[in-house]
Amino acid sequence: MSQPRLISVVVPTYNQAEYLGACLDSIMFQDYPNLELIVIADPSPDQTSEVLAEFARAVNQDTVSFASKLEEDGEVSRTTHPRYPQIGRRLVIVENHERLGHTPSYNRGFELATGDYCTYVASDDICHPQWLSEMAAPLDQNEADFVYTDMFIFDDQGRILREFKLPDYDFKACFCDWYLCGVSKLYRRQLHERLGYYDPGFTANDHECYQRFALGGVRFKHLAKTLYSVRTHEGRQNDVHTAASWKKLLAESGGLVRQARAVLDGKLDEISPSHGVGS
Repeated sequence: MSQPRLISVVVPTYNQAEYLGACLDSIMFQDYPNLELIVIADPSPDQTSEVLAEFARAVNQDTVSFASKLEEDGEVSRTTHPRYPQIGRRLVIVENHERLGHTPSYNRGFELATGDYCTYVASDDICHPQWLSEMAAPLDQNEADFVYTDMFIFDDQGRILREFKLPDYDFKACFCDWYLCGVSKLYRRQLHERLGYYDPGFTANDHECYQRFALGGVRFKHLAKTLYSVRTHEGRQNDVHTAASWKKLLAESGGLVRQARAVLDGKLDEISPSHGVGS
């Protein structure tokens, strides 16, 4: 049996030490057997550097055990094994000497990536165990170039606030009505080589990038399963989630939606349904 294709998961992080360890654990414990985890850390005022050092140590050294057998003398023996998966995992941690910001950090991670498929994860989110394996299947079967899933929205107490079910892919529904496809995703890494990386001029960098993918002929597929949890930022609006940044993001997304509508209204004949517009 051939080795499953390598998946690269990029985690850009800044000032998220409180949540970072749980996020990285949720990636390392994916049931997918072949992945590289690339963490790109901007210098942070919190304990991010210490969290990453401890994570790297634990991945290589920590062991755990469980009660496994009642012996003849009445003692219960234990089986010891590594805490983290040791096969099919590659960990790369890059700590920037100066703050690059989110989009340049994404791009630095993807430039280091070597997987056939790739994605990025916000460092306060949680990936469900089957997230990668479920999304990789349609890519392996050549049903799509970009796969996205539904998600939970949850708070700092771990309570699920709502389930966010996205539309099946249609250019109008996903880019002309609003941007509704790109948080929980996996796609072919060669798309960046063909269509470019994330634009650092945009706060709505994923919206701009994936709309560019769609207009460049990329095949999108919605997987109607809830496989990812997005942490709400209510009550902690800082960094890219400040009111000013949110206003800028909405303005950019509004402009991109209008651009998508103009394409749909004026250039529909130039783009076939199988290449991103229509369904």
